[in-house]
Amino acid sequence: MRSCLTRFLLACLLAGTSASALAQATPLDTPALRDWFRMAELDSASGVQAKLRAGQDPNVMGEKGQRALHWALMHESGKAFAALLEDPRTDVEALNAVGEKALWLAALRDRPDWVQALLARGAKLERGPQPEGARAWTTLHYAATASGTKVLAWLLQERCCDLDAGSTNGSTPLMLALGYGPLDAAQMLIQAGARLDLKNDLGLTAWDFARRSGRDAPAERMGVPRPAGAQPGSAAPQTERF
Repeated sequence: MRSCLTRFLLACLLAGTSASALAQATPLDTPALRDWFRMAELDSASGVQAKLRAGQDPNVMGEKGQRALHWALMHESGKAFAALLEDPRTDVEALNAVGEKALWLAALRDRPDWVQALLARGAKLERGPQPEGARAWTTLHYAATASGTKVLAWLLQERCCDLDAGSTNGSTPLMLALGYGPLDAAQMLIQAGARLDLKNDLGLTAWDFARRSGRDAPAERMGVPRPAGAQPGSAAPQTERF
């Protein structure tokens, strides 16, 4: 399920990222840079700090389209992550090659401590309703697909993010929770007031996402309506591209 989520997020993020933006963030590959990212991956705070003292740009993008901050979060390298945040040059709002924020990856790892650390350093959390017709990923989308619900619970308590925000293809946090996250996340979003009747740009509902993961029965018990004409056990059309 996690690999499906990764492909889904990647496809949607690439679809919503302009060619000019990608061109401006061309990944680099040198032995020195590979060693830099290795320090982050191995969670070597001393290695990260030594390279920063030697003049390493903390925001450079590597061959895999990630920056060191993103790379540390992806590998759950807490000490390297903290060392990067200590450097005032680290841009916590810098995006990776597919347009992801470090804050989103911290939410995806369900680490409220990392989320709070990024916010304290200036990361911006999406607040207020999403403008009508707008399409954008939010921290709530990523929290809804995490393996746990700690970050999601905090976001819902703060009432900061739009519950029904549409991603770059119009998918809501509830859709992603039912398709890729824990069922507890879906229940929490429903209890918070997430709409059950929305469709994304592919015409898929929250029930369709649940059906693709074999969760249509528990989704219906939560009150998610089955689309007219859909039969139990019938899969939604496979129109998504991964």
